[in-house]
Amino acid sequence: MPAESPLRDGRDTDFYLIETMRREPDTGIARFDLHMQRLEDSAKALGFRYDRQHIDAALAALPASTGQQRIRLTLARDGLCTAQATPFQPIADGTVWTLRIGATRLDSSDHLLRYKSSRRGVFDAARAEFPGDAVQEVLLLNERDELCEGTITSLYVDLDDGPLHTPPLSCGLLASVLRRSLLTSGKACETVLRPEDLARAKRIFVGNSLRDLIPAQLAASPSQ
Repeated sequence: MPAESPLRDGRDTDFYLIETMRREPDTGIARFDLHMQRLEDSAKALGFRYDRQHIDAALAALPASTGQQRIRLTLARDGLCTAQATPFQPIADGTVWTLRIGATRLDSSDHLLRYKSSRRGVFDAARAEFPGDAVQEVLLLNERDELCEGTITSLYVDLDDGPLHTPPLSCGLLASVLRRSLLTSGKACETVLRPEDLARAKRIFVGNSLRDLIPAQLAASPSQ
């Protein structure tokens, strides 16, 4: 395991890696290469066994479908891989998610936040701060009052009609597949964002590789 691994002290070992993907009936899994690259990079960084043939076999065994599917792929430390497929219902056109900022904080020094895994206690705590029917996503700040991400999405803000602005990984957040795609294509750039930036934003989006970009708005009041 590399000396810089966040697991070198033996803590935080009881979790598994996750890739949540969308499979189209005609074109296959969206951004598949990026998902597999992230999984491989995460496995190597965290000391997980990675066997691409085993992973491909698990995905190939999934049932075919004439509709969109949500694919959930997990990888355990010993290399055990499981894949599940369920029907996927896209968000209706014109839907705008309501956002709130949670009191739960992320620690920018926690490098495990960069990896998509079952280690989700802090995100579950943030989501539990609000009733389920009052908000579609909860945004989290770090210890410096910088915006990081949502509980299941990355954050993107239109400030100047240019590329969308998204927080850098150094703030303490997931290296999202959608985020990487947007950064690589020049449709997004990294910017440290604070809550006041949401108030002046021309547009706000949250998103992930399963659902793509979702228009969003900050709730009018902080009341729960």
